Amino acid sequence: MIAVVGSINLDLVVPVPHHPSPGETVLGGALAEHPGGKGANQAVAAARLGAQVAMVAMVGADAVGERLRKALEQEGVDVDRVLLEHGLASGQALIAVNTGSGENSIIVSPGANSALAPEHCAAAGALLRDASVTLLQQEVPAETVEAAARLAAGTVLLNPAPARPLSAALLEMVDVLVPNREELAALVGQPLPDLHAVADAARTLRGPAAVVVTLGADGALLCEEGAVHLVPPLPVTPVDTTAAGDAFCGALAVALAEGRPLHEAVRRANATAALATTRAGAQPSLPTRAEVEQLLNHPF
Repeated sequence: MIAVVGSINLDLVVPVPHHPSPGETVLGGALAEHPGGKGANQAVAAARLGAQVAMVAMVGADAVGERLRKALEQEGVDVDRVLLEHGLASGQALIAVNTGSGENSIIVSPGANSALAPEHCAAAGALLRDASVTLLQQEVPAETVEAAARLAAGTVLLNPAPARPLSAALLEMVDVLVPNREELAALVGQPLPDLHAVADAARTLRGPAAVVVTLGADGALLCEEGAVHLVPPLPVTPVDTTAAGDAFCGALAVALAEGRPLHEAVRRANATAALATTRAGAQPSLPTRAEVEQLLNHPF
């Protein structure tokens, strides 16, 4: 069982020739709507890889919230603890995707996600105690993330996105921290111009047993017990990088729940994220287990 405590959003996605500079207006392509949110994306990623997944989350008591809840349920995610908030609209994300590089820029309006509170984690205490892996992100309040980590009895995996300061207490409860390069730079308070700087920064973090830094086209850097290993990427042609990090986290959680060594888990997560970049959208891009196995077995 994998428990996911986090966000659920409706993604509003527009393809653009380039990301606008301050004050600039850019004409984009057709607007697309997809279920998203870091928490929901990671839950769906894990479910498509064959895991039993349950989510603790909050949506608005509106048509969007019902749509998002139903989308999770159709993916096989247990939504019994996806609650309705009557005072706030469901969360939404505005996403611009560069049609050339596939890179994205995202603005999140949290809506009901901001109402997910520690008491909701306490109500889901039995789930968090029974889960092999509890998967957390930062599109819900910091005190809620800490409450979930405190209640979790299995492996705690934290994706510190979007970047914000992490308390020493939270870091002590995290087993595997999964930032990207920019989030790691924010955590250590300095730029990380190259992989040597990334490795040094990962070593300085105190608390987590391991740090896995996602590097996009460069793969991932695994720091465990002071040793650093670069896990190379798999060669694909990206179309849209939205949810690639979520695909990585969901796959990493599944592999760890299956008892795989961390290096092998990172390799499988790399493959899952690579496949997610080859398709448009967040949840629509997330691959199945059969697709990941096929890529891992491909003779490059």
